[in-house]
Amino acid sequence: MKSTFSILYYVKRKAVKADGKCPIMGRITINGINSQFGTKVSADPAHWNVDAGKITSRNAEALQANAILESIKASMTKIYRQLLEKESFVTPERIKNIYFGIETSSETLLTLFEKHNQDVFKLIGNGKTKATYQKYERTRSHLANFLKTKYNLTDIPLKEISHIFLMDFEVYLLTDGKCKTNTMSKFMQFFKRIIIIAKNNGWLSRDPFANYRIKLQKVDRGYLTKLELEKLINKTFPIKRLEQVRDIFIFSCFTGLSYIDVNNLKREDIKTSIDDKLWIMKTRHKSKVSSNIPLLDVPQMILAKYQDFHPEHPLPVLSNQKMNSYLKEIGDQCGIAKDLTFHLARHTFATTITLTNGVPIESVSKMLGHTNLKTTQIYARIIDAKVNDDMALLANKLSGMTLSMQATLNIQ
Repeated sequence: MKSTFSILYYVKRKAVKADGKCPIMGRITINGINSQFGTKVSADPAHWNVDAGKITSRNAEALQANAILESIKASMTKIYRQLLEKESFVTPERIKNIYFGIETSSETLLTLFEKHNQDVFKLIGNGKTKATYQKYERTRSHLANFLKTKYNLTDIPLKEISHIFLMDFEVYLLTDGKCKTNTMSKFMQFFKRIIIIAKNNGWLSRDPFANYRIKLQKVDRGYLTKLELEKLINKTFPIKRLEQVRDIFIFSCFTGLSYIDVNNLKREDIKTSIDDKLWIMKTRHKSKVSSNIPLLDVPQMILAKYQDFHPEHPLPVLSNQKMNSYLKEIGDQCGIAKDLTFHLARHTFATTITLTNGVPIESVSKMLGHTNLKTTQIYARIIDAKVNDDMALLANKLSGMTLSMQATLNIQ
């Protein structure tokens, strides 16, 4: 369908100035959609030609005003034609913004990225988290370093971002950025969200990510085995801080709570349910989904141990950084070769404590506060001990068939 474009001038008769003149306004219309703008030119309403859209007087002032109006019209028409060559959809607002220079500040990558990150920062605690903001900031920082290293630039126009730019940035992240494949892919995901914003605002005519595939490798999530858990539980620590960190880590192993949820845990979240047993009933910080977890004996004993710690918070939780630092020390003292981090506790709950012991994956998913069962299936790994137990049960069920086969084959 052919696009209809026009620019019309009119006198704003209700805004009469002291000298009796009125401001001349402009209106850009494309396919019935319009946008108004001021021309900074005024005229006597008596000398305004509505049909021609110009001043009828022949004095020098009127001629100069008409020349300005013609210049504005010519410039905006040129902008419209240039946009139409590159894009299938052009709005009057865009033409106005480009003409008046409003769009210039958002047409470069890092400027747009910075504005976006400022908006995310303002929304922390209102739909956004500090962690999300920090991931966007790290992505912007990597892009800034890449532009400096590869092109010796401090910024780049959005229209110059191409498929090869993405490929070069990927190589940079994997080499100079020292990122692993999945970390690199996460940064590319955050970068893509900025490109989507640019496209939605009409600052990009094509999508550089159209033929680019973000690759995420499946990772075998770590967890502690029953034997490793017992080593932690039975270990006596001479230093109190290590003992406390161990206790809170074990608490998470038996409840599946993430660090942020353990840190935010309050005594009011621990309630007696209709079965007369203690449960943790709270909303997960990350997914905002309700998570109800029956308290097993081990976490109950840990809660009892710290019952006098604080009137509101039941556990002495340190910062995530300190917890993970001390956990590495604890792992060394317990002879556990795995990289002990707090999130390993959540994996351990899903794998060693629940799924390995026959708890249905639907129940595990509900306790973990997942919104999708597929998320829980990541934890549903096949463990040799579980396979052995399952096959032993199967062998017992098939014992009758085995005896029949022995008789058929005359096996003594």
